[in-house]
Amino acid sequence: MTHTTLEIAGMTCGGCVASVTRVLTGLPGVTSAQVSLEKSQAVVEHDPTTAPVPALRSAIEDAGFTVR
Repeated sequence: MTHTTLEIAGMTCGGCVASVTRVLTGLPGVTSAQVSLEKSQAVVEHDPTTAPVPALRSAIEDAGFTVR
């Protein structure tokens, strides 16, 4: 498993955190996602062969947020 930190723009509330957490943990190969509103980031534990970083980025962007 790999840990990847993604900087996320556009999160403004706890609902945003819940949305990002939900889309990330719903991806095959993602074991966990710790999303922080204060730090504007997500730390994702994932299998890079099943859930590569571009797939993580796409899921977040499809949910309406920007990955920096």
